[in-house]
Amino acid sequence: MPPAAEIEVIVPNFKRRLSGVTATIVRLVPIQAGRVPLATLGPGLPQGFPNLGLGGLLRLPRCRPGGLPRVWHARRNTEMIGGLLARHILRKRLKLVFTSASQRKHTWLTRSLIRRMDAVIATSGRTAEYLERPATVILHGIDTTRFRPAEGEERRALRQSLGLPPDGLLVGCYGRIRAQKGTDVFVDAMLRLLPERPGMAALVMGRATAKHEAFLEELRAKVAAAGLSNRLLFLPEVPVDAMAERYRVLDLFVAPQRWEGFGLTPLEAMSCGVPVVATTVGAFPELVADGRTGALVPPGDAAAMAEACAQLLDDPAGLAEAARQARDHVLGGFRIEDEAEAIIRVYRSLLDGAR
Repeated sequence: MPPAAEIEVIVPNFKRRLSGVTATIVRLVPIQAGRVPLATLGPGLPQGFPNLGLGGLLRLPRCRPGGLPRVWHARRNTEMIGGLLARHILRKRLKLVFTSASQRKHTWLTRSLIRRMDAVIATSGRTAEYLERPATVILHGIDTTRFRPAEGEERRALRQSLGLPPDGLLVGCYGRIRAQKGTDVFVDAMLRLLPERPGMAALVMGRATAKHEAFLEELRAKVAAAGLSNRLLFLPEVPVDAMAERYRVLDLFVAPQRWEGFGLTPLEAMSCGVPVVATTVGAFPELVADGRTGALVPPGDAAAMAEACAQLLDDPAGLAEAARQARDHVLGGFRIEDEAEAIIRVYRSLLDGAR
């Protein structure tokens, strides 16, 4: 951690349990900490992070040398409140930044807190539409060195090592198994495609919580009734660090959500050179280039999803070109370094403006 007097940015994480927000912080902090003097604050972050701690915050000089402020970057209501308390009760000189990922009407409390921020970041253009003030749109990025395409015989070897069919087309749908995520729509689409394509298989990979176990069992029963249990496979959730190789085994990825805040899976798949068919929800229309890196379809429409998948799967040359463009698309603007640098520019605009 940098010396206290040199800290320019404080990134609070006021939630112990792993969440999407925490995962975003974990991805960004190691990159940002190498480019700006930064400290984190709160539980739930990996060991080795530059954690200031409550005691460190209390002891932190009121401002940087020359009376200059620091940036406090909040991503939750509790963290906006924490920043306001640090500024008005502890008398720390802070510029407050809030990142909004929500795509719904904000509560009166959230609206009130956002009005008190010095800058606001939205994680997508659609998210920005729900804000009542201007925001800088910064889309999420991913680690393109970890999420990379399979090379040579790597895909076949990976499939064999994971107990998957080594040859033939393979389509995947990854994430929580529930109606909101559209898992049933994916299953219905695959039940339309698989009978006519004997060399093809499909994967549903993820976890159904206790509340959604009956939903999962209904899907398994539907697949069994169609006689396709050996070709439409239900696989358990895997750790985050094992996800990249699960994308690399695929020829096509489907994101069938009925609702989504942002959703990184299309970017992760495309970074691995896998075209994507996604629904027109959340940030997906801002991530998937319709007709180039895959296709966009209406949510809940299994027929449209099946047709979009068929057009790609039945055209080997077109599928290969979409795979190439998918990787180039992510490299061209969705790297985690791009996201980190864009956020740092917001920090710099506040810090330089205070000089």
